[in-house]
Amino acid sequence: MFDKLFGWGKKKADDPVIPLGRYSDNNKTVEKVDRWTVADDLFKKQQYPESIDAFFDYLRDEAEQNVVLERNGSEGRFHLYQGSKIVRGTFNQDRVVAEVTLAKMAQPSVPVMRRLLEMNFNLYYSRYALDGDRLCMRFDSNIRSANPNKLYYGLKELAIKADKLDDLLVQEFTSLQTIDTDHVKEMSDQEKEVRYTYLIKWITNTLDYIASLDADKFAGGISYYLLTLAFRIDYLLSPEGKLQLELEKIIDIYFRKDDKQTTEKNQTMIEAYRKVAAKAREDVFPYFFRSKHTFSIVAPQNHKAVIDSINAAAGNMLWYRDNQYPMIANTILEYGFSYCQNSYSLPKPLSDLFRLFMQVNHGDYFAALGFTARYYDAASNEFDDDAIRQRIEDIVTVWKHKFNKLDFKVNNLRFDSLVNFNTTFTSEITSLNFD
Repeated sequence: MFDKLFGWGKKKADDPVIPLGRYSDNNKTVEKVDRWTVADDLFKKQQYPESIDAFFDYLRDEAEQNVVLERNGSEGRFHLYQGSKIVRGTFNQDRVVAEVTLAKMAQPSVPVMRRLLEMNFNLYYSRYALDGDRLCMRFDSNIRSANPNKLYYGLKELAIKADKLDDLLVQEFTSLQTIDTDHVKEMSDQEKEVRYTYLIKWITNTLDYIASLDADKFAGGISYYLLTLAFRIDYLLSPEGKLQLELEKIIDIYFRKDDKQTTEKNQTMIEAYRKVAAKAREDVFPYFFRSKHTFSIVAPQNHKAVIDSINAAAGNMLWYRDNQYPMIANTILEYGFSYCQNSYSLPKPLSDLFRLFMQVNHGDYFAALGFTARYYDAASNEFDDDAIRQRIEDIVTVWKHKFNKLDFKVNNLRFDSLVNFNTTFTSEITSLNFD
């Protein structure tokens, strides 16, 4: 039942269940979406407890088990998970209140309070607070104004900001201590070792290959390589905390609006990657852990944004393909798709197809994690085309009830080279109809 419901398809029984990438809340079933409408209708009828009940049912992801609600008449309590933080709240006939603990501050600290005061100006629904020795974030609302929209964006701001800030504050200020993280699940040391190994391997291989290219002539291709690497690490390794922030800063180096030339931006990104690659295991392992989520940190986009990204990449890779630089061509094609995965909250069938795309292109990493399906063997340039077609058909079948115009033409795929496969696969992605 869960295989069908969540798009895992015919996953082999001995394959590990490992979530990849950032959480997307753009995966609601038709029934879940209907619960939002019910919540809105009940709120307009001033049936506030029932509206809140329907609202949290909409938020609840059964696969994540991310939301818990207990209601007794017009009163109730709830908690929801977002990464390393838990948002806890209550509601009654008058108010809805929610808070999340950021850190413990055993001794008052002026620098900490000044920093929180400055950041307070960037909040729309919530605020920072001090409760004894606990640094918190809080959100509250009169029950009569707590419509589903306000609850959603208020709780989302509270949850996402807190999840991002807690680690950063503790690392920046020695007066703060980590607190309220017992719910976070540790990865095995073996899995952490695999992720650390590939973090160093991908960075080292990328920098070594870039060093063999003319920095001016191949400036564009080098940029693609460096950005795609960040997106790949974010999706396949999913680091948290400070390491995730360092990746975001690397991406920002390129997209920041300034007067710097592409070659200069590339060099700055290279230096940032060298610092990451120099980290020891004990400095990286703490950023690998499993957690539940309720909100996506990025917003959904119309499928046209995905089409534009993939088409732009496909056009820019042609010179490299035609001039015998297949590694750069494949990287650019990966960029077109991975940029969307990183920047948008994709519908579940599209994120499932992206996962398949990454399994084809980075099968050695999946094998190291314990996956048995090998869709492509780079050494022999051989594809398991039947398995690829079957996986695509499984994904489409599972989500056909929600996207009834969804149709992936597997017969258009080419299996004679990785470049041609990636080209035809991403081309079919642009033809999908998510109405």
